[in-house]
Amino acid sequence: MKKWINLFVVLALMVLVISISVVGAPKTWVVGFSQIGAESEWRNANTFSVQHAIGEDPTLLLVFSDAQQKQENQIKALRSFIARKVDCIAFTALVETGYGPVLEEAKRAGIPVIMIDRDVAKEDRHLRLTIMGSDFVEEGKKAANWLADYLKKKGLDDGKKQINIVELQGTVGSAPAIERKKGFEEAMKTHPNWKIVRSQTGNFPRSEGKAVMEAFLKAEKNINVLYAHNDDMAIGAIQAIQEAGLKPGEDIIIIGVDAVKGAFAEIMAGRMNCTVECSPLL
Repeated sequence: MKKWINLFVVLALMVLVISISVVGAPKTWVVGFSQIGAESEWRNANTFSVQHAIGEDPTLLLVFSDAQQKQENQIKALRSFIARKVDCIAFTALVETGYGPVLEEAKRAGIPVIMIDRDVAKEDRHLRLTIMGSDFVEEGKKAANWLADYLKKKGLDDGKKQINIVELQGTVGSAPAIERKKGFEEAMKTHPNWKIVRSQTGNFPRSEGKAVMEAFLKAEKNINVLYAHNDDMAIGAIQAIQEAGLKPGEDIIIIGVDAVKGAFAEIMAGRMNCTVECSPLL
């Protein structure tokens, strides 16, 4: 009996300490989350991840806004969060630049800002609390290093013959587009016979990836490799390659980034060769 009484006292003290520690904390924390849109499989999974995580916690209330791929919509949403006096702001930057003034406003209001997936420009990073995201430069390096190993195993690269690469870039000015390109090109320095013969933005959705790849195929007669900054553009490009009478995955090596379900289906079908993982579960 004494043992149970002592245990009860200990538990009661623990509850008291915990209760004292949260005095003054709001019963519900309001989180304003601004997503850039729904341009890809990855983005939809990322939105679900954030919504699900916040929804699971009864102390959190989510205020969600979809910017529909427009920075002006996002800045407007961030200002509405500030006016509402939310406890925290989370958002994905459509592009790196242009957020300084609104981040200053959030800082003056005492509202911490957490970046999700994509960061703001270096000069504005002191205005946000932190970022939960991936190393996009490393993803670009991994894509290039995989290609080097694959070409070697297949006997397709003797170090002299030119390897022609076309690149589907993400949204101009966005962190993944800038850094995935940077990482890939850094790894290319040890392969002087590799050449990016065409590089153009496809903005991340499948439809634009297909349209840009169609233009690449008309302009270039000898394409060895496609490096796409995300899987959705790669999948769109695969459609364009098939319609041109070529075999994706064989006539043209296909590399994407994200590791979405659709990419694995293409790999299993032999139409895509590689996808670099970028987890949307943040």
